[in-house]
Amino acid sequence: MIRRRAVQRSLLFLPGALVAPLPVAWSQTRALPSLTIDDLSDPAGLSAVGTRWKLVTDQVMGGVSRGTLTRETVAGRPALVIRGDVRLENNGGFIQISLDLAHPEAPGRGTLDVRSWQGLEIDVYGARQPYSLHLRTTDLDRPWQSYRQEFAVQPVWQSLRLPFADFVPHRTEAPLDLSRLRRLGIVAIGRAFRADLALGGVRLYG
Repeated sequence: MIRRRAVQRSLLFLPGALVAPLPVAWSQTRALPSLTIDDLSDPAGLSAVGTRWKLVTDQVMGGVSRGTLTRETVAGRPALVIRGDVRLENNGGFIQISLDLAHPEAPGRGTLDVRSWQGLEIDVYGARQPYSLHLRTTDLDRPWQSYRQEFAVQPVWQSLRLPFADFVPHRTEAPLDLSRLRRLGIVAIGRAFRADLALGGVRLYG
């Protein structure tokens, strides 16, 4: 496992320009395999990127939502679990877990080029509620800007595919630049509710 993850990291994340897209002729004739961003298997809590998930709430902008991030076994699988109360007071309304996609040896410069893939596949489990996956690129410099796609969870493990083509720009006119992906987030947002979501993995799919 350690050897496989080390090889995977060397292919995915290099300082500066990361993951050069495969030749167009190849990608048009064969489906790309999935490529793991995090499968929650690292005992030290590192993703395949070499970074860690972080909890962020609207308290960074004066809101009052509260949340927790824990590592647990959920229905027989290792998972990251985000729980908390999303509240709308003080123009708040979100809690999220985010993962930087920059190589730790290249702070501020590392990005992920995902032009050779069709989208992100996530393994999720939780009470029936809608959540959102947010993407950020180097084109965005305001904390409220992102590219968003909603998804729904159920109290059973599911693998959901979220095509890059279906992400919607939020408070930005810049198109989604798949060559400069910087961060992703799993977000409970937009309405007052009790969030309880388990994440079992994140992959690119072709």
